[in-house]
Amino acid sequence: MKWRRITRDPNQMGGVPCIRGLRIPVATVVAMVADGMTEEEILDAYPDLEPEDIQEALRYAAATLQEQELPLVIPA
Repeated sequence: MKWRRITRDPNQMGGVPCIRGLRIPVATVVAMVADGMTEEEILDAYPDLEPEDIQEALRYAAATLQEQELPLVIPA
């Protein structure tokens, strides 16, 4: 999948994936959604974001997790 709104620049933000070259990491947007913030609240906090940025950040995070195996803690 080609990411049109996700960029990585080794000279910006340590090379972490960001939204459209802005200094807004994908992880920040995903964390805001995980914390229960609404789309409107996120857009108010980051006026440079667009609704499509939030959706692509979530798709990017999901695709990234599909590419690797993460260790899970199994309850005793």
